[in-house]
Amino acid sequence: MHIGMNLPVMVPGLDRGTILAWSRRIDAGPFATLAVGERINFPNPEALVTLSAAAAVTSRVRLAFTVIVLPMHRTVPLAKQIATLDVLSAGRLDLGVGVGARADDYAAAEAPFDRRRLRRMEQQVALMRRVWAGEIVVPGASRPVEPLPLQRGGPPILVGALAADSICRAAPWADGICGFSFGPSAQEVELSFTTARQAWREAGRPPPRLITSCWFALGPGARAQLDDYLHRYLAFLGADLARHLARTVKTDSADKLRNVLRTVADLGADELHLVPTTADPDELARVADLIG
Repeated sequence: MHIGMNLPVMVPGLDRGTILAWSRRIDAGPFATLAVGERINFPNPEALVTLSAAAAVTSRVRLAFTVIVLPMHRTVPLAKQIATLDVLSAGRLDLGVGVGARADDYAAAEAPFDRRRLRRMEQQVALMRRVWAGEIVVPGASRPVEPLPLQRGGPPILVGALAADSICRAAPWADGICGFSFGPSAQEVELSFTTARQAWREAGRPPPRLITSCWFALGPGARAQLDDYLHRYLAFLGADLARHLARTVKTDSADKLRNVLRTVADLGADELHLVPTTADPDELARVADLIG
């Protein structure tokens, strides 16, 4: 099982030096992937710009969006941006997509937050792949939207789905799943992996890439750090529910995180993405020591 590391993009107060320091240190190892997630109405840097900066100062790790909330974006311009980033990263890009759950982010993006989000995302994926294949998709245009991505047909697309029915719907078009688990919960991760394996098999697809993610804290005052981060990040759910969910997250020590790594590996994960709850780059050294 590979280990990926998110940039601490949901921690307030990031600046150029912090983002570039994390990017360079993740690239130095032992991590397989550098990842970012997307929010809009939140004190975080914009995902595409941030991952582009990381691409410029890294050369080894894969780069991943976990996830881009696809229905908030215009499809063809985003396909062009993703293709450009694939070129700039020398073909190191993975694209996680999802529909999101925050109405305020959709409002900020001036996009409809409705029940057709999943269907629109499926249509967007199909159109993006046409763009990346070099088809002319703009009516009346004499040439395709370029550049074409360096990875033939475009970067791998993973679905950031948690519910079983959403995972099953993605089997015909996604290359795998990039889920998330709060605890993390072994039962929850096992169910998503089992569902994906069966759905991809029934769709006649190659076995899916299986990726999940979890928050963690290892430094001094790890529990307080984790709680502070989660109360802030989950505040949109209400203070009481945010506090309840924060208590379900157990990865606040090296021993607990080591047990999570073993459990997720035993479930057959291809990769586990760790989501930091501090901007202190020394957290990377703590994880590196833990995983060897």
